[in-house]
Parts: sequence; structure tokens; C-alpha cells
Amino acid sequence: MSGPRVAAFWRHPIKSHGRERVARVTLARGQAMPWDRCWAVTHEATRHDGTGWSPCREFSIGSKSPGLQAIEAESDRQAGTVTLRHPERPTLTIRPDDPEDAERFIGWVRPISNPDRARPAQLVRVEGTAMTDTDFPSLSLINLASHAAVEAELGQALSPLRWRGNILFEGFAPWAEMRWIGKRLRLGHVEMEIIEPIQRCMATTANPETGQRDADTLGALNRGFGHQDCGVYARVVQGGQLHEGDPIEVLT
Repeated sequence: MSGPRVAAFWRHPIKSHGRERVARVTLARGQAMPWDRCWAVTHEATRHDGTGWSPCREFSIGSKSPGLQAIEAESDRQAGTVTLRHPERPTLTIRPDDPEDAERFIGWVRPISNPDRARPAQLVRVEGTAMTDTDFPSLSLINLASHAAVEAELGQALSPLRWRGNILFEGFAPWAEMRWIGKRLRLGHVEMEIIEPIQRCMATTANPETGQRDADTLGALNRGFGHQDCGVYARVVQGGQLHEGDPIEVLT
């Protein structure tokens, strides 16, 4: 490795319900990653009215239902389908915008949802609005060196998929990204503005292979580093195509 670079891209077609790796992405100014968090799952107590962005609390998410963390996804944008896999459920392929398929999905996910929380109710989409964890279209960036620092603090190996990032990168010192707030980052020919750190929740305590809580990630962050952050949110200010291995530069 000759310098800092993009290590991997991940997107999550249905918010908190599956992840998939892609080799390249085309990003547009002011937009989230294509097909990232296009759909979300409301619960029985939601106040989401279907007309715009809503915060995480209005949806079924991994912090409340750790079993969701083990869902893998594979999307076919041309066919308009998403295939979902989980170690405790049969493989399911749906067209999320089809009402019958959406109902099949709700039936599929209920057995791996926390019965002590509001139950999943409806698969929803707001055209042109990604249900990111921020109230603006964002991408989440994860520094693999910071991830390794958390592993060292815990004394156990962790999958970086716990952080549910869009762009994983390497070649910087641990926590270097925390000094980038308000700065711009160039990744290949794409430029992003780093907006804010990502404060972490209970979702990261669950193993993305099993959906079981098995690591005190929040304790490790607070105890070892004096904060509960891992990763940063960014906004695309200059779009373009990005590939794994593209170089990264912090702009002054």
C-alpha cells in the first residue's frame, strides 16, 4: 500500500436490514450512496408519515433488535430486487416496492426482531430521500486504524461491519478522522465535506455474523478513548466514480 486509500464500499438497501459490498460507486453532489437506505421498516409505534426523512427512532433498527445485524443483502438494481440472507431464516428475494413482497418481508423479519420492542409494521420508501442516520444525505466513513484501536482496547477481534459504514479506508493514524470535521476529503476524483463524528449505539455490540451481542464496544470507546464515536459523516460536494484502492487526501 503506497498511501491512504479506499478499502471497501458497503451499502444497506433497507435501513438496518442487510448490507452488501460493492466494488465501485458513482456519487452525486448532495446525495447519499445510490441504493443505500432506500427503504426503511417502520414499527407499530412510528410517527413516520411517509412524506420525508425521519430519525432512526421511527424505524426498526439494530440497536433495538440485534438479530437484524446478521442480515446480508444482495440487490439487483436493474431487476429492482433485493435478496436477503440470515443464519436463522430462509433466503428471501423481494421487490421492495411491491406491496405483496413488502408484506412477505415483514413476515420474514418478525422472527428475528426483538419481541420486547415495537414490532416491524411496514416497509416504506420516500422517493428521492435516503433514510440515512442524519437529517441530510450522508455517507459514513470508517477509519480501519480506529477500528483496530477498539479491537486492541477490547482484546478481541471485531468485524468492521459492526459500524455499518459506507466507505472503509486505511492508511491514516487511529482517530485521525476526528480532526477532519469541517475539512474536505478527496477520494479519487470525488470530494466530500466531513460534517460530524458518528456517536455509536448498542447496534455495534452485536456480531454481524450471528446477530448476538458479544462485545462491549461502547464501553471500550468511552473507557479507552473518552468518547463514544467511531467514524464520521460526510456530504458529497463533488461527485464522480469511486473504486476500491482509490487514493485519499485531506484538503486544507
